[in-house]
Amino acid sequence: MVKSSKHGVLVVSALRVRANLGQLLRQVEQESRCLVIEKRGAPKAVLLSIRDYVRLAAPEPEVLRVIGEESRRNRTDHLTSAQIDAVIQATRRQGRQKQKHR
Repeated sequence: MVKSSKHGVLVVSALRVRANLGQLLRQVEQESRCLVIEKRGAPKAVLLSIRDYVRLAAPEPEVLRVIGEESRRNRTDHLTSAQIDAVIQATRRQGRQKQKHR
């Protein structure tokens, strides 16, 4: 059985997902819907399209632009990974030293 909510979310039993995975994957991708998968009436997982997942997982482009500008202003845009690690370690050491002196 499939239940639908007002936000375009489909609620589906784990048994139905197992039996109809291909069809449900197409529906998720083509209709930009997400599925809440229930087991014994309790929600256990969510299935969403890769496009929706990337949108949720990746930072907003505006955020990346601001970070890049700040990095250029601070002249940190050409640091290597080793240099970045050294800066982080030094900052942590300074923080620990400040806490000791309190």
